Amino acid sequence: MSRICVATGKRPVKGRKIIHKGQSKKSGGIGLQLVKQTKRTFKPNVQRIRVRTASGQVKRQWVSVKAIKAGLVEKA
Repeated sequence: MSRICVATGKRPVKGRKIIHKGQSKKSGGIGLQLVKQTKRTFKPNVQRIRVRTASGQVKRQWVSVKAIKAGLVEKA
């Protein structure tokens, strides 16, 4: 089951973690060099809560914390 927010549509996105080495030019070095890039996933802060839908039903859905704080969903 995918963790996608029903209110905002936030979902996990892929990216990279970049690792540098070296001494900065300001402190006398030749600058920072790229060593490697590792793939990673940025995961949104989603919680599974009971939500009251527009028709009045109560369902458990994935909702981001940002949507809960903003009041975009009605908690049951």
